[in-house]
Amino acid sequence: MAMSEERREESKGQRIKGLIIKNTGNLYTVRTDDGTDISCLAKGNFRLKGIRSTSPVVVGDIVKIDINSDGTAYITEIKDRKNYIVRRASNLSKYSHILAANIDLALLCVTVRFPETTTVFIDRFLVTAEAYSVPVCLVFNKIDLYDGEDLEYIDGLAHLYSTIGYKCLKTSIITGEGVNEVSELIAGKITLLAGHSGVGKSSIINTLQKDATQKVGKISDYHSKGMHTTTFSEMIELESGGFVIDTPGIKGFGTIDMDTAEVSHYFPEIFKISSKCKFHNCLHLNEPDCAVLKAVDNQYISQSRYQSYLNILEDMNEEKYR
Repeated sequence: MAMSEERREESKGQRIKGLIIKNTGNLYTVRTDDGTDISCLAKGNFRLKGIRSTSPVVVGDIVKIDINSDGTAYITEIKDRKNYIVRRASNLSKYSHILAANIDLALLCVTVRFPETTTVFIDRFLVTAEAYSVPVCLVFNKIDLYDGEDLEYIDGLAHLYSTIGYKCLKTSIITGEGVNEVSELIAGKITLLAGHSGVGKSSIINTLQKDATQKVGKISDYHSKGMHTTTFSEMIELESGGFVIDTPGIKGFGTIDMDTAEVSHYFPEIFKISSKCKFHNCLHLNEPDCAVLKAVDNQYISQSRYQSYLNILEDMNEEKYR
């Protein structure tokens, strides 16, 4: 509920703890412990204080706010985060864009067509989630639209990622397949919903939360890509308990703040086998007696995952955004 005038009068001059549930540009909605929603700005000097990010305050942050005598409210402190999801800002390669913080689970919505989600995009998201300790479940959505070949491909992807250790679900909002499994999985959790525009994130939320009114867009026939419908991040409370965070569709996912030697650590199957490499600092490129290269040759590590690894290394070496 929004903050009443009476409540605001009572709160003037106080410092209050709350949760960021919505971010629209430089305006934030903070929900206090008693369920009151307060519109806040971030202090100017606070926004610049050593944070190389386009989004220093994000949905999911636990914050302290000051309510001034004139009724305005400002975020003055961010509590330590247990984790967050971050990507390189598309036009500011030295800056990061944090999608959300304090996440129990990330659902990465994947579609093989209408629009296509590439394995490179999937792997970049997974690497970042591994780096910042965010558990991920892959949700292969719109399975009612696919032909036999598409469904075989999805089965192959689900087998690949589940073997690595990632939970995979197949869903259709039209037929209802997999919806109950998603609902049970996210109950009582703070869940981030991520993926390209058009993969069905808003439709999933509308199905899980009957009174939700997330805007649903159409797919561009020409590009077979989703049109942006969510323009800001928002935390939506679920009847089953917990929250789901809807985020704007992501076109690309640039990794950030990783050393070249660290990248393999965030591919669980590569990291596991790398202990058998001859050299402890092996980058798994062309070094002698590299256990990872042998595993790729013997198909113990998938070629697509290895290519994603090389793709990220290329970013590290050339300092460019993909």
